[in-house]
This record gives sequence, C-alpha cells and structure tokens, in this order.
Amino acid sequence: MRRARKDRDDKGQGIMGVKGFLRMTVAGTLCLGLAACGGSGLFRGDSGLFSRDTAPDPSQQTDTVQSQVQEQQDERESTIWDLFVNVDDPNVTIEVNRYIWNASLDVLSFLPVESVDPFSGVIVMGFGTPPGGGQAYRATVYVQDPALDARSLRVALASRGGPVSADTQRAVEDAILTRARQLRITDTNL
Repeated sequence: MRRARKDRDDKGQGIMGVKGFLRMTVAGTLCLGLAACGGSGLFRGDSGLFSRDTAPDPSQQTDTVQSQVQEQQDERESTIWDLFVNVDDPNVTIEVNRYIWNASLDVLSFLPVESVDPFSGVIVMGFGTPPGGGQAYRATVYVQDPALDARSLRVALASRGGPVSADTQRAVEDAILTRARQLRITDTNL
C-alpha cells in the first residue's frame, strides 16, 4: 500500500512539475516581453504606441534626437585610461604656480590680505607699510600661468597717492620671482 501511494505521489509530482514548469515559462516570457517593451516607450503616456498625440511634430523629433545624442555624449562613461588624458576644458580650468603664489604671500607679508582666490590666481592685499619704509602700499597679485616664469606674474602696486612707478612695480615682481625660484630649489633638494 505504501508502494502504491508512493507511485501516485511520484506521478503527481511529475505532472505538477511539468505544469509548474509551463507556468514559469509563460510567466517568464511575459515578463521579458513587457520589460523589452518598457524601454521603448510603448506603455508610457508621453510617446509610443498608446500616446495621446496623433502625429508628432517633425521639428520636435529632430530636437529630441539631437538632445538625446548630446546627453549620450555628456554621459560618456569614464574609464581607467581617462586618468592619463587631460580632458579638462582649458577655458574653465586655471592652473596657478604654487611657488609664485607662496612667494607673493611671503614677499608681501607686510600687507594685510583682503581676499584670496587660488582657483583664479588673484590675491588682493590692503594698505600696509614695508619694514623700514614710510609710504603705505597696496597690491593686487595675479598668477596666471602654471610656469615659473616672469610672464606668469602680474603685480599691480599702488600707494595712497596713486599708482607707483614702473621701476618699483618691476622690483617687487623681481623679488617675488627670485623668492619663487628659491622655494623651488629648496623643494627639489628634499
């Protein structure tokens, strides 16, 4: 009797197994079909098969295609090789020479710093009197290039009476560049 019951259970499980397999196959096929249609906009309300619009405007279609192409270009996946490529826009990225930057702060340390913007390379300093001098000066320093070169530095120097002579301004620029070179030499000797 146990053997007969076991045979029936085996046959029942076999039939249920086939039915269950068929059900799973049909359900999986339906799910895959719906998933495949979901990305194409067939069931969305804004476009596709069940759209409310009867005929799309051709100009809107070209705008949509152009915007999709632009989005794909903007959302380009980055790879490990992007680390070795300079992809920064030179019109947006400004690099500042750190030696000139630090030398400017060091040489003009007698002037109070009013504002500093290391991303654009501008240091604005208020009025101050140099050691051993009697006249007050103020300065604006612009470091515009990553090279340790004279063309990377612009200094606008003024006294309370107005702009200073070109010789004084050039002497301050030379002092900053000399100090920057000293900083670089001490940095490379480490």
